[in-house]
Amino acid sequence: MSANNPFSLAVNFQRELLESAVESVDKGAIAGEQFDRIESVDVGETPSEVVYEENKLELLHYESITDEQHKTPILIVYALINKPFILDLQPDRSVVRRLLEAGHDVYLIDWNEPSRLDQHLTLDDYVNRYIDNCVDVVRDRSGVDRINILGYCMGGTMTTMYTALHQEKVRALGLMAAGLRFEETGGVLELWGDDEYYDPQDVVDVYGNVPADMLDVGFALMDPVANYVSKYVRLYDNLENDDFVENFARMEKWLGDGIDLAGETYVQFLEDIYQGNKLYENELYIGDEHVDITDIEVPILQIVGEYDHLIPPETSKPFNDVVGSDDTEIIEYPTGHIGLSVSGSSHRDVWPEVAEWFIEKSVDDLDQLETVETAVAEATTQIEIEEIDVDIETDATDVETEAEAIEDVVSAEADEDVAAEAVDPAGTAGSDLEEISGIGPTYAERLRESGIGTITELADTDPGTIADAADVGAARAEGWLEQASEYDADE
Repeated sequence: MSANNPFSLAVNFQRELLESAVESVDKGAIAGEQFDRIESVDVGETPSEVVYEENKLELLHYESITDEQHKTPILIVYALINKPFILDLQPDRSVVRRLLEAGHDVYLIDWNEPSRLDQHLTLDDYVNRYIDNCVDVVRDRSGVDRINILGYCMGGTMTTMYTALHQEKVRALGLMAAGLRFEETGGVLELWGDDEYYDPQDVVDVYGNVPADMLDVGFALMDPVANYVSKYVRLYDNLENDDFVENFARMEKWLGDGIDLAGETYVQFLEDIYQGNKLYENELYIGDEHVDITDIEVPILQIVGEYDHLIPPETSKPFNDVVGSDDTEIIEYPTGHIGLSVSGSSHRDVWPEVAEWFIEKSVDDLDQLETVETAVAEATTQIEIEEIDVDIETDATDVETEAEAIEDVVSAEADEDVAAEAVDPAGTAGSDLEEISGIGPTYAERLRESGIGTITELADTDPGTIADAADVGAARAEGWLEQASEYDADE
């Protein structure tokens, strides 16, 4: 029969209806089984213990999964809304596990839900009391003066405040999708929170604490089709895929486990950070203290999502230009706000680089370098005195013995790269590569192994070769090449 034959059209339509009905029956049977799977899904499975508690707060310490750990620990600070297990959703999509795999010692603050008695908690309480107390616990347990911090979303905003006020306790600061600047950035939250349309005090006057359900609905309405329609269509289409169903269930569990937000902190955050843009403008005060962002001189790494509609890149990136630190980097990746922590590609491309950055900026290496430089300087001075002053009682044998002892100290307290840099400050062994901003011991070693041993050799190498040698992106390689060319020209 012809395709235009009405009888043919009717038969085809009946066939399609029958196939759809059969599919619906099949999926209906599967749905019952998958519902049980959704209900029983596990999250936050990386082993940890609670090492400190204050009010509702719990400080978690994760078990090491490597034979050795870096000396400087990392404290992760998440937002005050939702549970932090988005950073440990499942083993193959766990920021916590990626850091542990790289040898980091990882702690995380779980804020838990405030009671009505907590509605008067302020940013001063969260920043200068809770975060500071947790930092002190981590410092005491680790035996270090300064630790690394990774702040996510609102947690990044608060850890920026903390670093400005307590910089002596911070070695390096990682900021993940952190809201830092709210002025014509195109973000939906900036529009909704504008003081022309919204007074946060009205909500607090009614509820005390801001209800989690209200916040959850507000965030979902930023992309209603995706949050209320598309994701359920995808679930239906993938009901037979157990992995997809489990991943879907974990995300839904996180989205459904929202926590209330302390009322007074909500008002401060909306009025001072969103509406007043006071953090970026360097006009923010917590309690009686000025949060002077120009005082921040520690290394800063911004991790931003190119398609983040909650915290757009322009809400974060310009902040690097107004802080006091000249050691700042940005990793901008084509994903969204949540994708930074849970997408498979982020765990493949972003988190190994973040883990390496923290290693390079670790206080452990700097302490070792200072120890080595001091020991070598003392040895050199002593030997010079021995050679010049013949009246010194210590003879050449004693000098040789003392020099050997110092060499033993150097070998015991520093790794081969750091020792080489301290002993060979002129750069004859190629350690002058680390004078380039962003090239630490690990990247320098990779470059040397590929035959790029000095800044001059780096300047004469094309970006593609540099990127392949150091296993970095093209943009970073081009930045190194530009620095090396300028350095060579100055020489």
